[in-house]
Amino acid sequence: MRQITNTLLMIRPAMFGYNEETAESNSFQKNDATPAQEVHNNALQEFDRMVKLLQDHKINVLVINDTPEPRTPDAIFPNNWISTHENKILITYAMESPIRRLELREDILRKLEDLFGFNKEYNFQHYIVEDGLALEGTGSMILDRENRICYACLSSRTDIQLLSKFGILMDYTIVYFHASDENENPIYHTNVMMALGEELVIICLEAIKNEEERKTVENILKKTDKSIIEITLDQVNQFAGNMLELRSEDLTRYLVMSSTAKKSLTHEQIERIESYSQILEIEIPTIEKYGGGSVRCMMAEIFSP
Repeated sequence: MRQITNTLLMIRPAMFGYNEETAESNSFQKNDATPAQEVHNNALQEFDRMVKLLQDHKINVLVINDTPEPRTPDAIFPNNWISTHENKILITYAMESPIRRLELREDILRKLEDLFGFNKEYNFQHYIVEDGLALEGTGSMILDRENRICYACLSSRTDIQLLSKFGILMDYTIVYFHASDENENPIYHTNVMMALGEELVIICLEAIKNEEERKTVENILKKTDKSIIEITLDQVNQFAGNMLELRSEDLTRYLVMSSTAKKSLTHEQIERIESYSQILEIEIPTIEKYGGGSVRCMMAEIFSP
């Protein structure tokens, strides 16, 4: 199995904005008196610049427009509701926020099947409706696809029962742990504190307060030959954990991150990253502020069969 891909799904928003429902568990979201239309327009410009930059670096981007109705202010973050896998499988997930559940679109699933040959679909959505259990895709789970290991910090959006079901379904070993910020609030998504590539892993080990859990994670990463680049909780707050490694059509390896994240990194951290991947820096301050997510959340990887 490939760990990184050169093809992405991105959703161009119809009305991006602050979502009060998700803000309850996402401390990264901020709101102010800026008019909603201005926020959306700024986010749209950031989205379009990001798509162009990725395409300019020979990364394939399938852009699908969000629909005006139903209103889905977080549609720009598709990696939470869908993941794709090389064994022709599409998986859709159980979103905690009722508004976010509206993002799932059958027409997108059919398009991915037609374009890339996916022919199996598994659906976790009923677990949130029937049992109140959430699992939010590659926000909740960091997948080591080569070694079939799933890393996940538990939260209201990442339920251990659904992690177990994912592990059985996809033949992954589940490595779960608890992670919290400087105020002891649970970190809502694993992908804000951890990013895993072919050879490197960016991770905030200090967020894992339980020593046994921290050592387990660290030992497994070392055992699978990942070079560990540690980041701090302060850097997590600057989205330094929300990165994604990609490979372009000309086989160049890029670590995609926001300008906010890049500015938070030390010279030594940048040097270590660049020994594995070229840094591709993207400026998305509006999306980060109001959406509480960064570049990784905007990119749903397509691993075509």
